[in-house]
Amino acid sequence: MIFKKIIPFILILFISNLGFSQEKFTLSGTISDASSNETLIGVNIIAKDTKLYATTNEYGFYSLTLPKGDYEILISYVGFTTISEAISLNQNTKRNFSLQESGQELKEVVVTSEKTKANIRKPEMSVNKLSISTIKQMPVVMGEVDVIKSILFLPGVTNAGEGQSGFNVRGGGADQNLILLDEATIFNSSHVFGFFSVFNPDAIKDLKLYKGGIPSKFGGRASSVLDIYQKDGNSKDFHINGGIGLITSRILAEGPIVKDKGSFLVGGRGSYAHLFLKLSDNKNTAYFYDLNTKLNYKLDKNNSLYLSGYFGRDIFSLNKTFTNTYGNSTLNLRWNHLFNDKLFSNLSLIYSDYYYGLTLDFIGFNWDSGIKNYNLKYDFKHYLSNDIKLNYGFNGTYYDFNPGTIEPIDETSNINFKQLDKKYAFEPALYLEAEQKLTDKLAFNYGLRYSFFYRLGNSTVNLYENNQPVVYDAETKVYEKAKPIGTTYFGKNKTIASFDNFEPRFSAAYELNENQSVKASYNRMVQYLQLVSNTASPTPLDVWMPSDNYIKPQIADQVAVGYFNNFKEDVYTVEVESFYKTIKNRMDYIDGANLIANEAIEQVILNGEMRSYGLEFMLRKNTGNLSGWIAYTLSKSQQKTPGRTADEIGINNGEWYRSAYDKTHNLAITGSYKLNEKWNFGANFTLQTGQPVTYPNGQYTYQGITVPSYGIRNKNSLPAYHHLDVAATLTPKSSKTKKWKDEWVFSIYNIYSRKNAASISFRENTETGNNEASRLSIFGIVPSVSYNFKF
Repeated sequence: MIFKKIIPFILILFISNLGFSQEKFTLSGTISDASSNETLIGVNIIAKDTKLYATTNEYGFYSLTLPKGDYEILISYVGFTTISEAISLNQNTKRNFSLQESGQELKEVVVTSEKTKANIRKPEMSVNKLSISTIKQMPVVMGEVDVIKSILFLPGVTNAGEGQSGFNVRGGGADQNLILLDEATIFNSSHVFGFFSVFNPDAIKDLKLYKGGIPSKFGGRASSVLDIYQKDGNSKDFHINGGIGLITSRILAEGPIVKDKGSFLVGGRGSYAHLFLKLSDNKNTAYFYDLNTKLNYKLDKNNSLYLSGYFGRDIFSLNKTFTNTYGNSTLNLRWNHLFNDKLFSNLSLIYSDYYYGLTLDFIGFNWDSGIKNYNLKYDFKHYLSNDIKLNYGFNGTYYDFNPGTIEPIDETSNINFKQLDKKYAFEPALYLEAEQKLTDKLAFNYGLRYSFFYRLGNSTVNLYENNQPVVYDAETKVYEKAKPIGTTYFGKNKTIASFDNFEPRFSAAYELNENQSVKASYNRMVQYLQLVSNTASPTPLDVWMPSDNYIKPQIADQVAVGYFNNFKEDVYTVEVESFYKTIKNRMDYIDGANLIANEAIEQVILNGEMRSYGLEFMLRKNTGNLSGWIAYTLSKSQQKTPGRTADEIGINNGEWYRSAYDKTHNLAITGSYKLNEKWNFGANFTLQTGQPVTYPNGQYTYQGITVPSYGIRNKNSLPAYHHLDVAATLTPKSSKTKKWKDEWVFSIYNIYSRKNAASISFRENTETGNNEASRLSIFGIVPSVSYNFKF
């Protein structure tokens, strides 16, 4: 069935490519950093005085097909000196280029007007790209550059809350973001509950955040894709760099295995603030550590191997009565193969593991949970011509879910060993996508993804009357757990439930002139994994669950339109986008839902829907001593869970209400100013509407105890969230021949010590008997200093 629908799609692409009578040849190769041989992602390769261009893929490869003739080829990339080279194209030609960092003293080719054209013409929108060089120019917190903190200053992106991990994109939940590190899934992107990210900045090469117009090769999440690639390692020379701060330190080593053919990279990072706590009577502790590794080797001109991995852990202990341990582990083996100058492939075998552990000494048990996945994917990029490029491939992911293992700490514990029913699933998918230039002004990107999902045994499934695990009491108007009327056992790899979905993707760009364009996009995303999360506790209990008979996959549809303008010879860039997104089958919890050690989570869940819409604005200054951007988002995010029948009231009477991620106003400003060769200054400011919360709207007394009552969910808001961060970087003067390079970074987070509310709770004053509100603020002003070095 699927092949009958895909074959006509392929034929259309090939038919549209027929009829080229002019003789054409292909210029292809890789582009890398001259100092390290590190391949560069997203480099523009432009045939000057034409409207023909190409960009390098995730492994630095490009292919540009041109009519026979003589060309001036421009190679441009942010942070590197643009180069120009004359090429006579009378046969297929392989040409590799090396770029020098722009800080080095070289004669720079000024082609500013040409550099902007490729970005204007690309049928790509709702995508933000940040190179690590751009991120390192932003002010730092705790003396350390942070990848996740940097994307919070992009339009449409907000933090999940003070002291909470993750981020929200266009009104979606943190669990709706697909986060990839070298193609491996990262299930929790934060250390220390959101204060640091799991990404060591020294090991990162490039990142892209897709908020819409998401390429067909990505799937599995409903809101966004954050695609991050690690550096390959320097294959020319051995180098060590790192940093020493008040709270964290890091070190990274890289160098050649075989010069110009293979390299290694290994980096470690850790925090040690808990060591100072031990000098006092404070028994609490919170720290993290992580490790990045990568090996690569070029077998020959057409084949390369990569092996990369990540391991990280967070440990939080409260007075030796409560210990929380969690973290990610990934491993990825990849093979790049170049069939010819027009066909590039990448085969990946990926392992990813997220572990969550809890030890409660005062109760006497250990709790372990997590999710593992094993992914095989094969991706192809086919450069049919300069006007048509194809991306196609397939992947299959096998999931192993552990909802929870409970075991006693020792013989004195009253807790018995218990293993909650493990769950298994398989998610294969096929995709085909084309980028096509129809005219000099109009370009399209269109494709589809066809995904499957199989919930598998070995598992026992509850059966309920009328197939409803949640029942409604019409008299009390309360939803309650249904009692199972039986169970069914499914043996190993037997299918419990199955789903399949078409996920069409489309985007278009129309060039108004050399500096302006309008763009539009539509994409459907299907999320088969659901996050059951108790965010009310200081250490949120996150349990991932597969879709099944009762928990349906989330289906997201998003449309967006935008206007893009580069002006003043690319000194300034303006981006304006408007979006509308709907999500079906978004989980909602009944009142009083208990999520901990719940073997029948379907008994506390109702399927609802979400919608979000908004307007994003971004003004960026790209060049000069002062650079940075202003981003503003006006948006709305709502959720609705109507009754399943006419007699049920649903949640909040079945009306739309603010989702937990609704922030009407979001203003972010970041800037960097280079005073001279020694001093660089930066500042970040963010202002957001307070997070939605539910306050009591009354109270009643029961057996002498005052009990608050609550009204509509998320009707209220926390106070507005805002803070200003500043930083200064001192680079001591050193000779050009000196191998040791260093800098001092002085920073102040939240310089005016705004006490942003993480939560507001209500309690009864034991002395007066009056109700009172209590604000929990996690961070005030936080000064820091760090020393960074490289040799």
